[in-house]
Amino acid sequence: MSRILTKISFILGITLLMISCNAVKHLGENEFLLTKNNIEVDNEAIKDYRVYSQLKQKPNPKVLGIPFGLHIYNLADQQPDSTFHKWLMKNPKREERLTRFLSKKQVENLRSSYIGFNRWLQKSGDTPAIIDQENIQKSIDRLNRYYASFGWFNVNTDFSINKTDDKRASITYKVNRHTPYIVDSIQEKISSPIVDSLFQKTKHQSFIKNGKQYSANDFVNERDRITHQLRNSGLYYFDQDYVGFEADTVNTGHKANITYIIPDREYRINDSTYTEPFKIHRINEVRIVTDYSYENKDRAISDSATYNNYKLYSYDDLAFRPKAITDAISIVPNSIFNDIDRTLTYNQISDLRIFKYPNISYEEDPKDSTGTGLITTILLSPRKKYTLGVDFDAYTSTIQQFGVGFSTSFLIRNVFRGAETLKLTAKGSVGSSKDAADSESSFFNISDVGSDASLTFPRIVFPLKTEKFIPKYMSPYTTLKVGFNVQNNIGLDRQNINSTFSYRWKPSKIRTNQLDLMNIQFVRNLNTDNYFSVYKSSYNRLNEIAVESGFDFNDESEDPELEIPNETTEFIELATDPDQTELDLTEDQFKEVSAIRERQIRLSDDNLIFATNFSWQRDSRENIYDREFSRLRFKLESAGNLLRGVAKASNLEIDSNGNYKIMGVTFSQYIKFEGEYIRHWSLNQNNTLAIRTFSGIAIPYGNSNSIPFTRSYFAGGSNDNRGWQPYDLGPGSSGAINDFNEANFKIALNAEYRFKILGSFNGAFFVDTGNIWNVLDDIEDSASKFEGIEDLKELAVASGFGLRVDFSFVVARLDIGFKTHNPARPVGERWFKEYNFNNAVYNIGVNYPF
Repeated sequence: MSRILTKISFILGITLLMISCNAVKHLGENEFLLTKNNIEVDNEAIKDYRVYSQLKQKPNPKVLGIPFGLHIYNLADQQPDSTFHKWLMKNPKREERLTRFLSKKQVENLRSSYIGFNRWLQKSGDTPAIIDQENIQKSIDRLNRYYASFGWFNVNTDFSINKTDDKRASITYKVNRHTPYIVDSIQEKISSPIVDSLFQKTKHQSFIKNGKQYSANDFVNERDRITHQLRNSGLYYFDQDYVGFEADTVNTGHKANITYIIPDREYRINDSTYTEPFKIHRINEVRIVTDYSYENKDRAISDSATYNNYKLYSYDDLAFRPKAITDAISIVPNSIFNDIDRTLTYNQISDLRIFKYPNISYEEDPKDSTGTGLITTILLSPRKKYTLGVDFDAYTSTIQQFGVGFSTSFLIRNVFRGAETLKLTAKGSVGSSKDAADSESSFFNISDVGSDASLTFPRIVFPLKTEKFIPKYMSPYTTLKVGFNVQNNIGLDRQNINSTFSYRWKPSKIRTNQLDLMNIQFVRNLNTDNYFSVYKSSYNRLNEIAVESGFDFNDESEDPELEIPNETTEFIELATDPDQTELDLTEDQFKEVSAIRERQIRLSDDNLIFATNFSWQRDSRENIYDREFSRLRFKLESAGNLLRGVAKASNLEIDSNGNYKIMGVTFSQYIKFEGEYIRHWSLNQNNTLAIRTFSGIAIPYGNSNSIPFTRSYFAGGSNDNRGWQPYDLGPGSSGAINDFNEANFKIALNAEYRFKILGSFNGAFFVDTGNIWNVLDDIEDSASKFEGIEDLKELAVASGFGLRVDFSFVVARLDIGFKTHNPARPVGERWFKEYNFNNAVYNIGVNYPF
């Protein structure tokens, strides 16, 4: 209790200290600190952040109502050089004593340090937002321009300053928009016949429409639409500067009469300017230099090839098969110029990861008498054929007190001269764990090593042609990946072998499809005798039942414990024997031991998964700096159908549960579906609201009664429900009775409000909701099962706050989650019973959780 009071006192003390700082102590006599902006539009207060963003001057940012940045700035000495000099000269002998004790150079360093520290405080903090008449006028001008862009051409804006006695003030801007202007007549003055013909074909798609309120955005969009249409219809020399508009608003009764103005092409020869009608240009020739570099530019071409009318050149021997290059080129010889083909070619060449960013240029064909022929030159600069990467890491986890990890990768480009890439990766770790099966062997007593190889082809590898369904502009890829992983002294010493054969393509800029035609995983557990050393919750409960039922322990102490593995096996076999008479077991205890045995069998048996899955994703995020976007993802996976058909037709071995085995291993059969939606809203320049919804279900059938551990769901952790550790939540209201709790149905809902604190420091408030349940499998515990809509009351809720540090290339994150609604507690005691720092979960993560 005293520790909690100390924390509270410390937090309150810091808060009171910041509040008590005089935020206006550096203001002059007639200066006022801006505390708030108010905007009234047509006598009505508004909160539209788009309008407020027009204001030139804004109050100092606040966190929980406190302008921390301003207080940090005010901590700085505004004249540190003068202050230090006065301090040094205040005592006539101070400088002499310091020089004798330190040295003249050290005294100068002391002065520089004092000045530097105060300059750092000023730079880190926020300069006081002092009300300034010039900034007010700029804000008024911006507001007027903003509303004029939406048709209020007669807008006028006034302001008032509301001062207080403590040198603080707010500003109220009063905007009167008056009557907006409406688009009336629309006319065209288009000089070139081909431009007029193309324009008339898509005139119905215009953003500018009769009867619509004037909006500058419509004219910007219309200019872009026309430019995009014409440049993708053969008009090579056309650009958006040729599209102009005239708006007649004089004595029109608040109506705007619009005229399109698109003149002929203008060009210069020497000092003279000429005009001519626009023409449709064609691509006469496409030249591709496959090994361009600055050093090569003056060398003679030594090798060349022609493929499908493409001409390929190389300064050395041609290192690529022509088709591998031309498949990534959307600019087609003897076709009409299409500007989008250049963009597609940029993207497709970059996606190969074989070349650096390409250089694409056009020039008029001097041999074309019509003057409409173009020659396209594409300069490709290959990346290094071999790339070696090495990485080291040190970490701690719930399993390892200390661990060291390493990984190395070797990338080979253009393996078979078809722009393929082969990536070989080796990774591993060694660590120290007191929970290992052999914890006394040495300091580094556990290890985890693995390797994989990935071969990627820049096309769909399939016996039949797929170009009609997946054309080359979709950047299709085929990937074959194999890998293995071996654990020693970790859990059950798992060996994992996996192989994937997959296709990936992008139907559009924001859409991605992936088909894993074969996704194979074989899991072999070498140390199954160590099961109850790993899953200690199951062992503890088993031991309790053994004591309560009168089991004859080898251990004759007052608190006997089952020996692992012999006695645990002996007790389970005895307890689950319906004919046994040695133990005094209740019906509930019999069911518990049976459930423990079933879980042991499921988690320790070897497993074979032969799956096929399809992923569909739509992501509107343009780049990593985009703060407003959405992402929608669906995934459907099916496993075991092919193997069951083969096993049934071949009369393969059947186990005691009636399930088929292949090579002595029972394979999994299930259907799995999951969907996820993420949405980010940019509330203003510094604040973002982000949400995520996720739901997934995996249903076993046929050859399986449950879902493999590696394909099941868990809840909790830094990227999920942050009020619980990973695997510590659920299933349902069971109370996480096992060590690694998982299930086959999951719901997760997350919301996070992100805001800027100071400099690279950002904060967040979050609410996480979700849980996992068992459904349509072999689990019989009602507390763990999802049996209907009423079980949604078992959704766990966590809330909390976080601190993030943005290093530009990565974000370090600390989130503190509090159990707000805990479904494991009795009904009526679930809300806010553990809402304190003692029960909080401290999550450390890298980058944002969603």
